Amino acid sequence: MPVLQADSAVTHEVHGSRFTSYVRPAVGSAELCAWRLDVPAGTTGVPHRPSREEVLVILSGSAEVTLDGEVRTATAGDVVLVPAGASFRVDVGDEPLRAWVTTSVGLTAELPDGSTLTPPWAA
Repeated sequence: MPVLQADSAVTHEVHGSRFTSYVRPAVGSAELCAWRLDVPAGTTGVPHRPSREEVLVILSGSAEVTLDGEVRTATAGDVVLVPAGASFRVDVGDEPLRAWVTTSVGLTAELPDGSTLTPPWAA
């Protein structure tokens, strides 16, 4: 079983958030991707529709999560399951949010303008 050292992580800055990628095909994963998501306080998220399921484990902070129009608060210790194709957005309040995110290789996200984002942390 390979151990992925912390210094092998790659960081991407998108929409004001930081995605620190640990598990991805470039480091040997055939099926899964995993990254740490850091979102600054006061960030309004960008709605998107992921092509694959995503699981977010909230490590610290809290967020208003909108999933297909339903708004819920997620706090440290909560898990958010985002179905493939669902409309999804994360808004962060007064304190920063840190989450661990997993999905499967090949994830894309449709943005409100109809464009598609192919995140390098999930490719």
